[in-house]
Amino acid sequence: MSGQVDADPAATPGNGLGTSLKSRHITMISIAGVIGAGLFVGSANAIAEAGPAVLISYFLAGLLVVLVMRMLGEMATANPDTGSFSVYSDRALGRWAGFTVGWLYWWFWVLVIPVEATAAAAILTDLVGGAQWIWALAVTLLLTITNLVSVGNYGEFEFWFALIKVVAIVAFIGVGVAAILGVIPDSQVSGIHHLWEPDGFMPNGFGAVIAGLLITMFSFMGTEIVTIAAAESKNPAKGIGRAVNSVIWRISLFYLGSIFVVVALMPYDQLTDGSYQSVLQAIGIPGSKLIMDLVILTAVASCLNSALYTASRMLFSLGERRDAPQAVRRVAGNGAPWVAVLASMVVGFLAVAGNYLLPEKIFGYLLATSGAVALFVYLAIASSQFVLGRRMRADGERAPVAMWLFPYLTVVTIVGIVAILVLMAFDPDQQQAIGLSALSAVVIIVAGLVVQRRHAGHAAGDRYASRS
Repeated sequence: MSGQVDADPAATPGNGLGTSLKSRHITMISIAGVIGAGLFVGSANAIAEAGPAVLISYFLAGLLVVLVMRMLGEMATANPDTGSFSVYSDRALGRWAGFTVGWLYWWFWVLVIPVEATAAAAILTDLVGGAQWIWALAVTLLLTITNLVSVGNYGEFEFWFALIKVVAIVAFIGVGVAAILGVIPDSQVSGIHHLWEPDGFMPNGFGAVIAGLLITMFSFMGTEIVTIAAAESKNPAKGIGRAVNSVIWRISLFYLGSIFVVVALMPYDQLTDGSYQSVLQAIGIPGSKLIMDLVILTAVASCLNSALYTASRMLFSLGERRDAPQAVRRVAGNGAPWVAVLASMVVGFLAVAGNYLLPEKIFGYLLATSGAVALFVYLAIASSQFVLGRRMRADGERAPVAMWLFPYLTVVTIVGIVAILVLMAFDPDQQQAIGLSALSAVVIIVAGLVVQRRHAGHAAGDRYASRS
């Protein structure tokens, strides 16, 4: 790493990270943070499961995310920190909680790297040719370099990735509405009759709606990244506040709006090439496959870019709290935590290699260890806000973003998350994910309790030594 000057975070004001993320970066990261590759490629599975009633699944999942983001927004605007909810869990529930949430979240995003790198490689191989593993390596290295150069570089890449995703979704909704109104000549589909045809709005019963909820829940992971990124901007509270206040219309437009177009125009059991591509082909848009391949490639690259960024910042924050090796606190002169970036990239790339070298079943088990992490994180956010929210109100403090109907909605959210976890435990399709995720969580919790006890012992020893 020639030319890099290490800055000791302990010796610099704040956390030593850069503050070069601009307002437009934060705005676009927040707007498109909810648009992951899962919306484009995973929605067909949820629609096949629940039929047109998948709209209820997306509504319930979106409502949960809105409430969780509101709670996170209250804590983040009061105390912006690149460790975000991991730091708040530490303060509210104890060191073991911050340790556990931080490492689980890091592990989740490290495992996103091989999934997205492989998806990008598959698309590039189909479009250009060549070996998939070469494309996976190239994409991973390129986005690692962008994360190493500076946080502003990450923000710039994410700005353009996000802009493409937003334009694509808005254009899709516009074309879809035109087809619904019957103003597109030669379109094979029009109207909204598929909302109740061929066999009703809820063809597989309410149980299928809940199963669809479990599938869609994980499409929203990434919404919370803005609270991590905003800590590296000049006005974190303003950026977080704006993002949290706009989350309702973002989910309504990008998810409910686009999925409504899909289920209104197409029979739920005939989405053979992915939901969006099937609709565009039925409308008669030329080059539908190429268009969707490029949009999905952009979404995948965006997710991989964010995975590297988010994993490195969470690892850096763990190092700041001495819950990770101190080497990860090293910050380059440009404000990038280069050791944390490289460490996350190396583990992620080993997982990429494992995706090609390990038997598919073994790699599936590896991925399943983080399958329910999103819900664990949401539960930690809600529990932390319940504790910190009561403290703030007892002290007469008020954050720029306040949780609605506190503490009642917070309690309802906690109960809802626990209910979803219980439903996952009884769903045969989700049992492996919840089981292995719970196992990984237990292992990290035990490690966190050991770390907490060890640090408490050191602190007691230091106090005793000071009295002697």
